[in-house]
Amino acid sequence: MTGSGVGPGRRLGNCGREDYLIVMTLRLEDRAVIAISGPEARDFLQGLVTNDVRQVGPTVLRYAALLTPQGKILFDFLIGESDGVLLLDTSAHARDALARRLTLYRLRAKVDIAPRDDLAVVWQPGADGIPPFARDPRNPALGCRAFVRVADAATDMGPEQFQALRLECGVPEGRDFGQDKIFALDSDLDELGGIAFDKGCYVGQELTARMKHRGTARKRLLPIIVSGDAVPDAVVVAAGREVGTIFSVYGSRGFALVRLDRLEEAGAMPLTAADVAVKVIRPDWLFS
Repeated sequence: MTGSGVGPGRRLGNCGREDYLIVMTLRLEDRAVIAISGPEARDFLQGLVTNDVRQVGPTVLRYAALLTPQGKILFDFLIGESDGVLLLDTSAHARDALARRLTLYRLRAKVDIAPRDDLAVVWQPGADGIPPFARDPRNPALGCRAFVRVADAATDMGPEQFQALRLECGVPEGRDFGQDKIFALDSDLDELGGIAFDKGCYVGQELTARMKHRGTARKRLLPIIVSGDAVPDAVVVAAGREVGTIFSVYGSRGFALVRLDRLEEAGAMPLTAADVAVKVIRPDWLFS
């Protein structure tokens, strides 16, 4: 499964840069796996999460989230399949809480929910999706992923490389959303292929569908660049008027929930958060 070789130069999605990549397999040690098995596993997830689980296959990933009944994000994850078992690729720090939440919904369903410490998530930047790898459905620039045995996973450290690419592309995930803080549509989940509006009911579906059809989503989680020590929950302002709130920071980059109308009204006025200069980025994939 592991290996390396020099790949051809290619443009990575809409991230706006040219890269000549060394194609390698890297383990994402900040990700963990939950297995959903049993005769009713697919139907069980189908009635809970935001995307269409029926489309998941051995080389087809789907991005999805588990919402509160009020339509706010609790957990996000990628769903894959191996040997007939559905596998959730989720943040390692959230895995146990997600497993517990899913267990609460199990009731009498013929489903087994189990952490899989024997499996690792591995990533290939710019790979072509050769099985068992499947393309990341959120953005073609994010490469491909696979589930492999820990013993077969690469020893290279992958989280730092992947996060740098993800931040450059402006794709939020995990703690960028907080927990029970942000509606699915405000979080860009729809633009990242994380919601199937024609799949039927799931937890939080009613409010999510209402926001979609009424066009009431006025906010977006947008990437930011900060030129100082910004912190989550800091308020972004323009000329003293609130424009948004910072949700996450990674060095000089991060994400903020921004009121689009107020951002437009701010125009060229400087944005700050607790006296730190903030630049809001409009990703091509979101505003194309």
